[in-house]
Amino acid sequence: MGRMVKSRQDGIFSAAGLNGWGSTKKSNREWIPSSDRRSQYIAYLNDSSFENYTTYNSQPGGQGFIYSILDGIIPGSQTFKFWFFYGLTSLLTALVLTFVIDWFYGEFSGWVAVFVIVSVVLSQWLTVFGRSLWWSIWVFYLPMITVMYFLKHHRELTKHLFIRFGIILFISISIKCFINGYEYMTTTLLMMITPIVYYAIRNRWNRPVCLKLSGIVVLSSGIALILSFTMLCIQIGVVKGGFLDGVEHVFYSIGKRTYGNAEDFPSKYTDSLEAGMLDVVTAYFNGDFLNLNNLISTDNQFILNYLLKIRYSYLIVLFLVMSGLLIIHIRKKMITEHLPYYALIHSMWFSILAPISWFVIFKAHSYVHTHISFFLWQMPFTLFGFAVVGAVIALKLPNLKR
Repeated sequence: MGRMVKSRQDGIFSAAGLNGWGSTKKSNREWIPSSDRRSQYIAYLNDSSFENYTTYNSQPGGQGFIYSILDGIIPGSQTFKFWFFYGLTSLLTALVLTFVIDWFYGEFSGWVAVFVIVSVVLSQWLTVFGRSLWWSIWVFYLPMITVMYFLKHHRELTKHLFIRFGIILFISISIKCFINGYEYMTTTLLMMITPIVYYAIRNRWNRPVCLKLSGIVVLSSGIALILSFTMLCIQIGVVKGGFLDGVEHVFYSIGKRTYGNAEDFPSKYTDSLEAGMLDVVTAYFNGDFLNLNNLISTDNQFILNYLLKIRYSYLIVLFLVMSGLLIIHIRKKMITEHLPYYALIHSMWFSILAPISWFVIFKAHSYVHTHISFFLWQMPFTLFGFAVVGAVIALKLPNLKR
């Protein structure tokens, strides 16, 4: 919101196009950027101007850039445009999730797709953040979707297709980095690899093909990240005075979000930097996928805390049980087309690394952002997990009917 006000006031390339907070005065009241973020909404909706602007230097700010352009060309009041942006972001989130659901439908059956839909609808985290202009969570799924549909339509990979695959990966990751920066980057990359694991097992790719794909993933991701970091350092250099200031900020930001020395950072980062990695990960395992206390009222503390709160640890146990049942059913019935199901199980358990990677590597960030980072479980672990549940139901359905 602050970026859109700044763009409207001084142009979309002002302050190097970086997002940020502005301060202004209205009725002799000072709106302070760091302590009153609601003022950014007030400034935008009231068509106000900023006296000062403080940039946020940890991402290129593409989402602010894009919405600033739309803000300038869309007619109507600021309130109308404000809700239009929420609707557009919600639509994009729904669209990418629809592509994911359609992929499951194409690979398996309607039952699998239905269970993935249920997991999306019930996820309170996807609901809350689905419209977020800042997070733009649809972008996190973009690299995975490109891989899903590329490999779906190209089961036999040639040299020409390897090159196309690398270019597509580079473009999708670059878009992600531009729009919402490096937020949950390890999760995004591992989520993107998940369908590669699926098709490697499903199509019985040999080692040379897997090694080539791994090399392409590393090369394309690396180039996209290096170019994106370079652009960010240039942006910060424009604001602060030098390219090396941008480089310094990048390393500073990584340190305060991971395992930096607490003595090298302000005291407000001490608790997160000194927090135990196991404690952080445990907190996310015990988080709520769905809190039924919002719908059902009870005074029984056991029911309230352990039965009505569907925790992610419960889902992990459920997916483990369903994986075992799926393997038993495949072997017992000697299903000829068993490879997709084995591939689904392996890719599902590989996908759990996507959220855990961020909780472990960016431990300090995860410690602070427990009000946000639970939606990483939906990238894409719970989607694949509920697909396994749907696969079991689909295979058992003839027996259930009888």
